[in-house]
Amino acid sequence: MGVGLLEFESLKAALQRRWGDRLLTDEPMSEHTSYHIGGPADLYLIAESGDELAQMVALAAEYDVPVFVMGRGTNILVADAGIRGLVIELRAGQVRYTSNDETVVWAEAGANLRDIARESVARGLAGLDWAVGIPGSVGGAVVGNAGAFGGYMSDVVRRLTILDANGVREISAAEAEFDYRMSRFKAGSVTSRGRKEVILAAEMVLRPEPVAALKERVAEYIRRREERQPVEPSAGSVFKRTAQYPAGFLIEQAGLKGIRRGEAMISPRHANFIVNLGRARAADVKALIELAQERVLREFGERLELEIELIGDWD
Repeated sequence: MGVGLLEFESLKAALQRRWGDRLLTDEPMSEHTSYHIGGPADLYLIAESGDELAQMVALAAEYDVPVFVMGRGTNILVADAGIRGLVIELRAGQVRYTSNDETVVWAEAGANLRDIARESVARGLAGLDWAVGIPGSVGGAVVGNAGAFGGYMSDVVRRLTILDANGVREISAAEAEFDYRMSRFKAGSVTSRGRKEVILAAEMVLRPEPVAALKERVAEYIRRREERQPVEPSAGSVFKRTAQYPAGFLIEQAGLKGIRRGEAMISPRHANFIVNLGRARAADVKALIELAQERVLREFGERLELEIELIGDWD
C-alpha cells in the first residue's frame, strides 16, 4: 500500500466518524476521470467546501497518509493499480461577479470553467471566451495554465487562494509562476505524497466587449473544436507543443494516426489525442505515449513533453 496499515485504518475510522457514508473505499477512478480509465483509490471523499477540504487534508497529515486532491479529472491518466491513500475531489463551486472600476470574477476551485466562460460571454465580458469548450474545473485550469485560441488562464488570473502546510493564504498571479501549460502547482509540487499546495479559489479580471462580437467569436471556436477534436473519451491534448511544432503535427508525420494498443488509439482526427475506444487500460495509453515519444524523437529529434499528468501507482 505504501503507507502503514495502522495509520491507514486509523485515518479511515476518523474519516468515517466525521463523514460517514460519504467515504468510499476502493473506489474506481474510472468513474471520476474523463478518460474513464483508472484503478481504485484506497479512500475517496468529495469535499463540498474549502473548509471541508482543509479538514480532510489535516486528518490525512495527522495519520501520515498521502493525499491527492483533484478537480473534474479531465487532464489526468490514473494508473490501472489505482491511487494509494486518500483521494479528495473538490467540488466547491461558488462563483461571484463584482464590478467597480473593473469586473472581477471570483470562483472556487471546483467551479466548472466552461460554465463560467459561457456566463461571462452572456454578460458581455471577454477574457474567458476561449474556454467555452473546455471541460474541467477552475483549479485544474490554473494548475496547467489551460488555454486555447491564443488565450490562457494566466491572462486573467490576478490572485489565488491556496491551502498549504501553513494553512489558507493568498498569493498573486506572479507567485503562481505561470508558463506554457505550467504553473508552480504542477511543476515540482506533485510527489508520491500528492500536491503540497491546493488551489481553493481564483480571482480573475475580465474586460467588457459587445455580446454579439463575443458570441460570434465563440461560435467560431466551437466550430473549429468540433471539426478537429475526437468525440471518444480522452484527457485532451496529451503532449505540449514543442518549440517549433504542434505535437499532433509531429505524431501525424511519424505515421502514428490510428495506431492502437488494446482499446486505446491515437485519434485519426487529431494525433495529439489518445482516446479510449471502450475498455482501454492506463497501460495501453501509456504504451502509446511512449511509442509517440520514441518515434518523434527518432525521426525528428524532438522531445515530446506530457501535458496530461500520470497519477497513481505506476510501479
